[in-house]
Amino acid sequence: MKLGLRIFFCSLVIFLLCFAYPISWVMNNARMRYLEGVEDPLADHANILAEIVGGQMAAGTFHIEELQSIFERVYARQLDSQIYSLNKQRVDLQVYLTDTKGTILFHSKHPDQTGQNYTHWRDVALALEGRYGARTSLDNPKDPTSSVLYVAAPVMVHGQMAGVLTVAKPTTNINHFLKAAKPKFLAVTATAAVAAVALSYLAALWIASPIRRLTAYADAIRAGQRPVFPKLDRTEIGGLGRALQRMQERLEGKAYVEQYVQKLTHEVKSPLSAIRGAAELLEEDMPAANKQRFLANIRAEADRIQVIVDCMLELASLEFKKQLPTRKPVNLQALSKTVLESKAPMLIAKKIAVATDIDSQMEVYGDPFLLHQALANLVQNAIDFCEREGVITLSARNEDHHILFKVEDNGASIPDYAIEKIFDKFYSLQRPDSGKKSTGLGLNLVREVAQLHQGTIHLENIAPQGVRATFILPR
Repeated sequence: MKLGLRIFFCSLVIFLLCFAYPISWVMNNARMRYLEGVEDPLADHANILAEIVGGQMAAGTFHIEELQSIFERVYARQLDSQIYSLNKQRVDLQVYLTDTKGTILFHSKHPDQTGQNYTHWRDVALALEGRYGARTSLDNPKDPTSSVLYVAAPVMVHGQMAGVLTVAKPTTNINHFLKAAKPKFLAVTATAAVAAVALSYLAALWIASPIRRLTAYADAIRAGQRPVFPKLDRTEIGGLGRALQRMQERLEGKAYVEQYVQKLTHEVKSPLSAIRGAAELLEEDMPAANKQRFLANIRAEADRIQVIVDCMLELASLEFKKQLPTRKPVNLQALSKTVLESKAPMLIAKKIAVATDIDSQMEVYGDPFLLHQALANLVQNAIDFCEREGVITLSARNEDHHILFKVEDNGASIPDYAIEKIFDKFYSLQRPDSGKKSTGLGLNLVREVAQLHQGTIHLENIAPQGVRATFILPR
């Protein structure tokens, strides 16, 4: 399983473990919280009414008939009270009064209960004992939603208990509020869960993104590309990435030196053998003309070694660069003109015509010196293989956010067996004019310059004959 998915699923498990019980607890205890909110004002009402009744009893002005009449008028009232989602249309508060033995003296809702003994109910029994009395009972035993909340308070007359007054409130309104609140609570919970899942997924992607960038960087290196080291944060992943980069540079440097020593040794072996052979022959007596010929061979082979070493040093400098040292606008028409002027003697010697098709405003961002070196190598390659009195064409055009710079000649085509090797170090084909080979480093240098500019280079044969080199650079 990928790291991002593992982080995502771990976040989900943690979310479920941490919030499943609290959500379940809230859903299961919501009714109790509503009851607590109702019981508090009921306790106030019971004590206020008990004090009023006690005061009237002490003054001798308390009359049960008058109290009954008041509640009849209250119950007859038509209300139109919009309490949030509840439209309250009548008063549903109940009150009953008992003496010190628990016998009903007054019942606002059920006058027929007068004379009944209520000491078996907790509210009355506890209040007679001087404790807080409250209970919840079903008004209809067959209907679980018909519960009524009762809260009692002692009636005091001249400091002595004269009875108990109980205030009762049906919980049907609580059921209404619960019914209205639960869907909203579930909707909010579902929205929060979806948001948590989405944010967990985004967080997992964010945490794993440096690893994905490191993987892409490693794959690009394995493919022989020259990628820019990805931007990493200062977390442990960033530290790991930078440690891997240092290790990669150390390994690359070691392999690079071993590879170059082998290739340089192989390429220098041939001219050194020629120099050694000519030097041994010069130790013998021979005509002056022969000596001059052998000395000329020694100088030519020494120059060849010098060219190989210089090219290798230049390539080594390029291959160890992770990014361009300078980047500025480079006018392609001016660049082409400069390169062609440097190659003018060779073009004149072979009577090669040059055609250019480059817009005077066309520019790329890059290193002017490296781009000059790359284009000079492509033009030199075209001159070497172009026929005498042939034609070389330089052109450039925009295509899909890139600039395609092309160098074409009408000389010999690239053999099929050489197509895959043409950019390898030290691989070279015989020049048609002299039959000699070059150092085989020019096209390799062009490829390194292209990669440093985040571009590409490829060669292809064109009909009826000739070769086209296409140097592709980001616009």
